[in-house]
Amino acid sequence: MATYKEIRGSQIEAVATDPSNPVEGQVWYNTTSNVLKGEAATSVGAWATGGALNTARFGAAGLGIQTAALMAGGAEPTIVGKTEQYNGTSYSEVADITARRLAGAGGTTAAGLVFGGAPTSTSGTAVTETWNGSNWTEVNDLSSGRSALGADGTQTSAIGAGGRPGNLAVTETWNGTNWTEVNDLNQARHALAAVAADSTAALAFGGFEGPSSYTNETAKTELWNGTNWTEVNDLNTARGFLPGAGISTNAIAFTGRDDTPTYLAVTELWNGTNWTETTDPPATKANMGGTGSSTLGLTSGGNASGTAQSTTEEWTGAGTGVTRTFTDS
Repeated sequence: MATYKEIRGSQIEAVATDPSNPVEGQVWYNTTSNVLKGEAATSVGAWATGGALNTARFGAAGLGIQTAALMAGGAEPTIVGKTEQYNGTSYSEVADITARRLAGAGGTTAAGLVFGGAPTSTSGTAVTETWNGSNWTEVNDLSSGRSALGADGTQTSAIGAGGRPGNLAVTETWNGTNWTEVNDLNQARHALAAVAADSTAALAFGGFEGPSSYTNETAKTELWNGTNWTEVNDLNTARGFLPGAGISTNAIAFTGRDDTPTYLAVTELWNGTNWTETTDPPATKANMGGTGSSTLGLTSGGNASGTAQSTTEEWTGAGTGVTRTFTDS
């Protein structure tokens, strides 16, 4: 029989007070009341089908929230600069970005940021552009041109980590004017996901460790505190090309693929300490544009066994949790 640690990847914690944001399946021992407790779900989170992209593509950069988002660039497989804006129901084409795929992004539909990416199948660019609600404007470049990086933040405070060509650990932060190279990831990788409220707190997870492109998928998760990356508990399922949404203490990772490639329909939630698998998405695909929060996420486009997709999936939360006390009866 498997142990709790083998299933969850960590020991049962001993805490003086119950955790403030436990996830389904988490177990802890309360040293104040001297009881063993666990978190159960009374309802489950759900995926719903949203409005499709007008142009099927994969590797688009996603930014915004579930009801107001942008999907910029991508490949059909021809690499394009098409940008589409989502209003919670449908997508409309707006002004083009510099053509590229696998770029980083952050911000909102009123004040967005897209950086890096691949303008060809093999190259990486340093181009950074801001969005003002109507048009893209080129601003100061990344220090290191690359694609397939983990990225998030706002138009004035963002972070980008890892990427390719090669297999990179480089991390840069953006202050609204310039990029600054800071401390590297502990594990060099590409096609990873990252979530961040701003450049001072981020979570990077998944990806491929290489050494060649899109090989050796990883479950590694690292936490950024504004100065350094620290390894924390792994994803349950190793994978790359997975979009993420949320912030460093409360995030979601959905779908992805390994290096065979097998496409995965897996959703995991992060509560600041552990990843927990939850409701599977309706589509098995990878390399989608993703954005939103851990309770209201959005993914669009993607790649399913080599075919560009236009479909959109909306995540509507993790369900309602309830804490149970274990007894010996």
